Amino acid sequence: MALSKLRIAVEPALRRAFHFYWRFSRGLTLGVRGMILDGAGRVFLVKHGYVSGWHLPGGGVEPRETVLEALARELKEEGNIDLTEEPALHGLFHNSRVSGRDHIAVYIVRSFRQDSAPIPDREIIAHGFFAPDDLPPETTLSTRARIREVLAGLPAPPKW
Repeated sequence: MALSKLRIAVEPALRRAFHFYWRFSRGLTLGVRGMILDGAGRVFLVKHGYVSGWHLPGGGVEPRETVLEALARELKEEGNIDLTEEPALHGLFHNSRVSGRDHIAVYIVRSFRQDSAPIPDREIIAHGFFAPDDLPPETTLSTRARIREVLAGLPAPPKW
């Protein structure tokens, strides 16, 4: 029992440390996020256990993986979402806030299948579909900006 409590207490700190190391040990990082829009116009957001706020689901592109393969993998892992058609690229963004090395591809996903809602775990502690005018208060500014751009048909700026 005590070992389990220790693991629960230490694991988030280790995950943050590895994430920090990963960010600075690579010359360039490429990430992908999906803006999942359901038939009612709601957007799917996730809340991570290791960073604050609500975000579009996504993550890093692994070696020997295409951006679309990474998107499909991340959507399955974080939202139990399967792509049923190829998504549209909204934009490629430079995120200089963390390391100056991050680039993020954002895809618009309107055709998907979600057989069941994902079960929250240590990585994704909460998730849901939200109306664009009723997003959780902790939704990040960049996430809000991407949602506004897509729904208003605005071009993607170069910076995240």
